[in-house]
Amino acid sequence: MPSRTGSHSPAGTGKSLPERGLLLLMVLVLLEGSVLPLGAASSPDISHQKNVDNHKVEHEKNYTKKAFPVLDLDYHHIQTPFEISLWVLLASVMKLGFHMIPRLPGIVPESCLLITVGLLVGGLIKLAGEKVPPVLDSQLFFLCLLPPIILDAGYFLPIRPFMENLGTILMFAVVGTLWNAFFIGGLLYAVCQIQPANPSELHQLEILPCLLFGSIISAVDPVAVLAVFEEIHINELLHILVFGESLLNDAVTVVLYHLFEEYSAAGTVTVLDGFLGIISFLVVSLGGILVGAIYGILTAFTSRFTSHTRVIEPLFVFVYSYMAYLSAEMFHLSGIMALIACGAVMRPYVEANISHKSHTTIKYFLKMWSSVSETLIFIFLGVATVDGPHHWNWTFVTVTVILCLVSRVIGVVGLTCVINKFRIVKLTTKDQFIVAYGGMRGAIAFSLGFLLKKEQFPMREMFLTAIITVIFFTVFVQGMTIKPLVELLAVKKKQEAKRSINEEIHTQFLDHLLTGIEDICGHYGHHHWKDKLNRFNKKYVKKCLIAGERSKEPQLIAFYHKMEMKQAIDLVESGGGVNLPSAVPSTVSMQNIQPKKPPPAKPVEKALPKMTKGREEEIRQILRSNLQKTRQRLRSYNRHTLVADPYEDGFSELLIKKQKMIELEKKIQHMNNYLTVPAAPPDSPTMCRARLASDPQAYSSKPAADRVPTIQVDLASPQSPDSVNLMDEFRRADQQEEDQGLMMKPPSGQSGPNRPREEDRGREQQKMTRCLSDPGPSADEEEEDEPFLP
Repeated sequence: MPSRTGSHSPAGTGKSLPERGLLLLMVLVLLEGSVLPLGAASSPDISHQKNVDNHKVEHEKNYTKKAFPVLDLDYHHIQTPFEISLWVLLASVMKLGFHMIPRLPGIVPESCLLITVGLLVGGLIKLAGEKVPPVLDSQLFFLCLLPPIILDAGYFLPIRPFMENLGTILMFAVVGTLWNAFFIGGLLYAVCQIQPANPSELHQLEILPCLLFGSIISAVDPVAVLAVFEEIHINELLHILVFGESLLNDAVTVVLYHLFEEYSAAGTVTVLDGFLGIISFLVVSLGGILVGAIYGILTAFTSRFTSHTRVIEPLFVFVYSYMAYLSAEMFHLSGIMALIACGAVMRPYVEANISHKSHTTIKYFLKMWSSVSETLIFIFLGVATVDGPHHWNWTFVTVTVILCLVSRVIGVVGLTCVINKFRIVKLTTKDQFIVAYGGMRGAIAFSLGFLLKKEQFPMREMFLTAIITVIFFTVFVQGMTIKPLVELLAVKKKQEAKRSINEEIHTQFLDHLLTGIEDICGHYGHHHWKDKLNRFNKKYVKKCLIAGERSKEPQLIAFYHKMEMKQAIDLVESGGGVNLPSAVPSTVSMQNIQPKKPPPAKPVEKALPKMTKGREEEIRQILRSNLQKTRQRLRSYNRHTLVADPYEDGFSELLIKKQKMIELEKKIQHMNNYLTVPAAPPDSPTMCRARLASDPQAYSSKPAADRVPTIQVDLASPQSPDSVNLMDEFRRADQQEEDQGLMMKPPSGQSGPNRPREEDRGREQQKMTRCLSDPGPSADEEEEDEPFLP
């Protein structure tokens, strides 16, 4: 948050000579009083005792006895704590009465009613002629009221949905806030410069004060978002998007506020200032996270040693968290991000160390503290509105409200178009409307505007009036209409479902599965880095921050213990404590899951005979040469950059050959079935060949008809060296490949350097015709020239 302290001159400068002499005299007096002689330390101061006695005698002579007061009134002595107690009591009574009135919570949000109560209280104080106290002071708000709300949100933050949507949240928080600030500030400056012929007070505004006002009014307020979204019970995705944006835009607001406040007096901002602003944003955001993480680790480490003093366990959580916020504010870092980081880091380790009673104390005290702070903020906002001072300008206020709505809608729609290209679960039009409509403004914007100095910003009162108007518009109009709009648009609401052990098992299984898929594909996504972080946490961090055997306990077992304890408490509270031993899962089941001392395993006789080292080495060599090689760790595969496998073509060619061989065997078997039928017709190719072989000169072929195909018969017999048996050729090729292994073959364009492709094809066709047309020799055939008769 912006600094709330004035500038001081360096120590030792600007002091006159008498001041230095007086300072030296005080040091000498202190040294003289502290360093005593050895003898003086043992002897009493008799002269001092005489002076005290004389003073008592004189006082007794001058004292006049009065009547003892039975009742006395001293309000100024207890004014401050009494008024604080009255405000807290008023806030609690108003919150209680709000929920006792039927149907009222369904119509009016709680924040609207609390602001109305603040307006009524401020009006009554004003009518009574008393001065309205400055209740919403920036010191009070930033140091006392805001930290409990942020700590409650950070400690109970749902880490899994928050981390899964972190990219979308950062886009809305950083880019969206920058867009809103510059869009609102730039257009406000343009509107203020309209009609230069008619000069008005708006023409005095410059571009930098307008941008400063835009940075104040552009940030979404986490207090207002929590107050509205918890009542409408929106689904978890939309809630974490809007609430996460309101938490993480704090760093952007701090940097823009400091940048424009610093250079508003100078009147110019250079490129170097913009570059330094970017660096300042990184320092403010990352520095706040680092400070919060350090204090969170310190809290977890301290809770490791609190097993003997359970009473002070919740105290460490509250004190360390508040110190994280103050340390971040001391260095002008983001205190909100420090609290969020501190609560998120400490929770898993602290809950493993503290007792169940301490956990209950932390939970309910944080809820109570944050609820009271939220109630006081809205009441004080109403009181501060009555207190003023205000300066109303219709043009400035109306344009501010319109620009806030327009910039929010354009920013959400434009960023969603970019975000949906990278999201698996797309944001629908209804989701975009809820995100844009849920951009509430609250007390943070009012406090930042309250910090502006009247001397540096003459339009401070007009800025405060516009900020209060925007807050009232977003809280009353948008807050009261968002619930009917959610019902009208049928937006998915939050489902109150209790987590089960089955769901936890499947969640962890899917995490491991997605991590393995990313590892196989060579794509190191967020599942890969999440698994690395979990391994590092389990191997190193848990051993240092968690005491006892809980550090070695698996996550699933820890979740089972938590579920078992919760179920037992629910049964006791519901009156089912009589059946507790039979209803609650027994510890025997836990012993079956994770036995403390596993029994020693019995020696089992080996079923396989013991192999020699030579045989084992031979098996390893076979596996090493035949199994697929594992991929390199740093290599990422893509379908566009795949390297050709030298064994792939040979393997596919071998499969094709074997397929052809199987088909050919089926064809030959089919042909043999046809060769056993009775005698073929006289004009068949078989009978013509038989006659030609018996007497070639006596055979005269008849002219074939047009529709009968002509068959040319080769004179070569089946025993001729030119005839080829395809089965023998395939077997010979397979045997040769088995002996020599798979080899890369050139493309079958040419079989040799001097042999043309047509000749090869013709010869193969001739061999195929010869083989298929010749039925082969008979079993009774003795001579080659003997005619074959079926």
